Order: sequence, then structure tokens, then C-alpha cells
Amino acid sequence: MLRFFKTLARLPMRLRRAEDRIRLIHRYQDAMWLFLQDHQREMRTMLSSIALPDPSHWRNQPPMVPGQPAANAFPQATVCRQSSFKEPYFSFWTGRLGEGLRYHRKLWEFVFICQALWERGAVKPGARALGFGVGLEPLPAFFASEGCEVVATDLSPERATEAGWAQSSQHAIEKEALRRPWVCPDELFDRNVSLRNCDMNAIPSDLTDFDFCWSACALEHLGSIEKGLDFIVNSVACLKPGGWAVHTTEFNLSSNDGTIDNLSTVLFRRRDLEALAERLNASGHKAAVFDFEPGDRPVDAYIDLPPYRADPHLTAALMGYAATSIGVIVQRGPAV
Repeated sequence: MLRFFKTLARLPMRLRRAEDRIRLIHRYQDAMWLFLQDHQREMRTMLSSIALPDPSHWRNQPPMVPGQPAANAFPQATVCRQSSFKEPYFSFWTGRLGEGLRYHRKLWEFVFICQALWERGAVKPGARALGFGVGLEPLPAFFASEGCEVVATDLSPERATEAGWAQSSQHAIEKEALRRPWVCPDELFDRNVSLRNCDMNAIPSDLTDFDFCWSACALEHLGSIEKGLDFIVNSVACLKPGGWAVHTTEFNLSSNDGTIDNLSTVLFRRRDLEALAERLNASGHKAAVFDFEPGDRPVDAYIDLPPYRADPHLTAALMGYAATSIGVIVQRGPAV
């Protein structure tokens, strides 16, 4: 009988322990379910990427051809596609930026930004330009070579070290890192380019009155989809009325539902960007219509797996999703 009462006295504690175990089991089940979903996506992506396109489609391709800036290459905000790379304007911008022509979406981002701003008349002597998260891009040097006054920004060295960018050789510690004599003569570069620290999640209030601003695949690293979209809206506030904001970022080709969020890299879905356009237009700005149509050529279909190739690399596997680059174009509305 005494044993019975002792057991009864311990029963609530045992019940609590049992409840804790049950909750722990449920957490393990949820984690396993998420793991299996990730694994399922990874397997689908791997199966899609097994066959590298025939070398004739990408090795030493596309050829450089004589070209010049196009009049209307990007009337819409669009995704990276193989078809762009063989256009004369693409060869022109590749050479103008001192880059090598190859099937790589980072090159597409640079070309998209230059061409989109050029055809809208934003790149001209005396224009004030603001670059976000510039890293080691050739864009500040190019805009400076056209007579633009460029304020290039990047994280402070301390913040870049914390985020891991300083070690990746993708962070501009000083202005000298942006110098490209083959793109911009030193005299013009020294006169027209300045570098300052800027957290894209907290843009300094004095960065205003610019004719255009840009960022190349930086806003997906701000911590969440919401923060990335907020940055685009806030970047427009840095412009004069009528000024242009052109940004590129990661686009989820696999799903308009599941995606990567709240991590060091996020993937924007169609619905995220459509909501952004509605938000901007409702505020009196003009967001270019999105063309979400993916490419249908051999290099478009190839999904590159980590560690990523230098070429071809238009679509990449990121945590089980297929992703490519997409451009965003916004014109600031009239002053209120």
C-alpha cells in the first residue's frame, strides 16, 4: 500500500515528463517532414540537372558580335534567359564593362542594369547615381565613365566580417577596390566615385535626390523576403521624382508557394513581386510590368548544382528550388 501511495505521488511528474516527450516527438516529426520535403525537392532538382547541355550550346559560346545599346531591350522587368546573350546589345555591354562573354546570370544582371537604365535615358553626364551593396562590381566605374556622379555603398567592414562577406571577396572595403582603368580612366574615376558604408536595411536619411539607383543580387541577403521588398520601396525614396531604381535578385522558378525565407539568402516568388508592384503603384510610383516567362533553350533548362560552375550558370539549385535572376524596374512618382 505504501508503494502505491509513493507511486501516486510521483504520477504528476511522470505525466509531465510524458507530455514533454510527446511534444518532443512531435517536434522531431515536424523536423523530419521538413527534411523529407527538402530532400524531395533536391532529388527533383538533381534529376533535372543530370544532363549538361551539349557543349556546342555553351562552350566558347555565345560569340562576341558587333553591337550597341538597344533602344528597347527591356521594356518589362524580366528574368534571365539564354536568348538575351546572343543579342548585339549584350556583346556591347559585356565589352564595355570589361567582362568576358559567357552564359552566367551575374553577367546578365550587369547587362540588365546598364541596358535598362540606358534605354530610359538615366545614364548621362551630371546624373547622380547611387549603388547599393556594390561589392566588386564594374558598374560604379562604368557609370563614372559616362560622367555620372556615383555614390557606391556597401556594408561597413565590421558588419561585412560578421556576415561573412569580407571573407568571400565580394565586399568593397575601400574605393580603390572599385577602380577599373579599362572601364573608366583614373581621372574620371577619382572625380566621380565615392564610397561609403550603408546598411541596406537602414538606408541613411541623407541619401536622397539621386537620378537613379541600382543593386545587383544583393537584396536577397537582407534577412527575409519582407526586408528585401522593403528595401526596394525605400530605395525609391532616395530618388528625385521621375528617377529610376533598377535592381536584380533571386527568383524562384519552382514554386509560387514554397520558398526560402528568413535565411541568409531568400528566393522571391512571383506573388511576392506582384505584391511589390501593387504596393509601389499604389504609392504613386510606376513599377514595370513583370515578364515571368522562363527561357526554353538548352542552357535555360540546365540547373547548376553546388559547387556552381563558371559556365553555364543561368539557373541554380538552391535548397531544392530552381532559381534564376530577375530584374526589377521602378520609376519614382511625382513629389507629393
